[in-house]
Order: sequence, then structure tokens, then C-alpha cells
Amino acid sequence: MKNISRGEIWSVNFNPSVGTEIQKVRPAVVVQVDGLSKLDRTIIVPITDWKPYFASYLWMIYLQPTEHNGLRKASCADALQVKSVDNSRFQNHIGRLHSVDMDEIAAAIAFCVGYQSPPSQV
Repeated sequence: MKNISRGEIWSVNFNPSVGTEIQKVRPAVVVQVDGLSKLDRTIIVPITDWKPYFASYLWMIYLQPTEHNGLRKASCADALQVKSVDNSRFQNHIGRLHSVDMDEIAAAIAFCVGYQSPPSQV
């Protein structure tokens, strides 16, 4: 059994896929809160190559490659493709994102699903 934690980047096998779903083995970041699920499934956000025009898309979070995160080139987390996958799809651990990156990805997911912070209660 793999020990998979929030903030880690893994290579994930997305095949088989259907239609325009993300395909092949790609990096993905774990966004699920640790210890949340008793099922052998984990919520992830796929990572893809950065393209300059992605800067205008609020759901594409730029990720600079670092030794810590293990990315080899400028990339982005595509929050529009957030999904839950079986843990058997996880292949190799790549690295880990910093909490600032994770906060931006969580905010992008919230944007994609229309979440607005409730007013504070006094």
C-alpha cells in the first residue's frame, strides 16, 4: 500500500480515459486532506505543461520547477480537471508542493465549483 499525502506530486496513470479526459501517465498533485477517505481513492489535480495563454485562466495554477517539487519544466495544475482516482493509478512519487501552491490550487477548485466564502458570523 502506498503512503499518499496532500501536497505530493505523483505520476498517475489516467488510462483508460474517455473523450477529452486527461490521458496517459502524467504528474498530478494530491489535494485531498490526509485521512479523509477510508476508500482506496484519492482526490488529485492533474499537472500539464505551462502555456503562456494559460495565464488568463483562473483554474490553471502556474508551478515553477524546483528541486523540492521534482518538476522538470514550467507546469500548471489544471483545477478544472480535479478528480478522484483509485490509488492503484499512482505510480512514482515525484516531489511535493509548498503550502502556498496548495492554497492557490484549492482556491482554483473553489472557483471552478462556484464556492464563495460564507459571510463571517458576529
